[in-house]
Amino acid sequence: MNIAVVGGSGFIGSFLVDELLSAGHRVVNFDIQHPKNTEVTHVYVDVTDFTKLSIAMAGQWDAVYLMAAVANVDHFFVSPVEAYKVNMDSVINVLEVTRRYNVPRFLYASTVWVYELAGDTGNVDETSHLGLHNVNHLYTVTKLAGEMSAISYNKLYGQDFTILRFGIPYGPGARMGTVITEFVRRATKKEPLVMQGDGSQSRYFIHVADLARGCVAALKPQAANKIYNLEGKEKVSIREIAEIVQRQIPGTVIEQTEARKGDFTARKISYDRARTELGWEPRVDFGQGLADYIRWYKESSGK
Repeated sequence: MNIAVVGGSGFIGSFLVDELLSAGHRVVNFDIQHPKNTEVTHVYVDVTDFTKLSIAMAGQWDAVYLMAAVANVDHFFVSPVEAYKVNMDSVINVLEVTRRYNVPRFLYASTVWVYELAGDTGNVDETSHLGLHNVNHLYTVTKLAGEMSAISYNKLYGQDFTILRFGIPYGPGARMGTVITEFVRRATKKEPLVMQGDGSQSRYFIHVADLARGCVAALKPQAANKIYNLEGKEKVSIREIAEIVQRQIPGTVIEQTEARKGDFTARKISYDRARTELGWEPRVDFGQGLADYIRWYKESSGK
């Protein structure tokens, strides 16, 4: 297939590009950053500039992935206008490009954080009701609005889509500031790991390589006009992460501080639809994936 990846130089996007190339597809990366894979064709373009984007992407595509986004929720808090513009403009601009060039499929990178809108309903899946009155963050607003835009383009113009709700990613190249990257950074600098509360707060992490495989699996015809959760299968506590880092980097000290108010505890988000329809499920064991990340971090930082 001829595939365009908008935002293929980022953390998840770069793994997706590699996975697509390995599968034999012809890939062009549209991004303002240089790609990590120097073998992929790269076109410099700002996704928020519709005129330049439409000119740059002129051609015949079998699928277009939109991976470009501001994913750091802290950035939304500090610079809401800038972050909102990137996440909203990118969706409508790429959707309109796919419509004008008759692209068979638009694939959108969303997030499992939209399930915050499901309220306290326990386990959730792609059919769970999302109540707008439960919205609590601008980041979630933009991702849900992106999903709604893709569905609207399908109903108005017949533009096929696939929405992929990503779990919390980790792995080589992950952005700094997350609990995993921060723990590893501090441990390699011989600084204590600061754990808020007793560390029982939990998450379902998913390795970036597993996400990339799921994105490629979503090219299958049966994935058209559907939503899929690409979520991790192992519930991991913050304390468990700290203890793995401590074992991998001897001498690491764990310090416990006051618990953060209103901290999030992960709920189980089903990926049964992806497993049944796409033949996808996570493969990377969390303990092994974290050990691999620590090794990568040491090598890349010269520690």
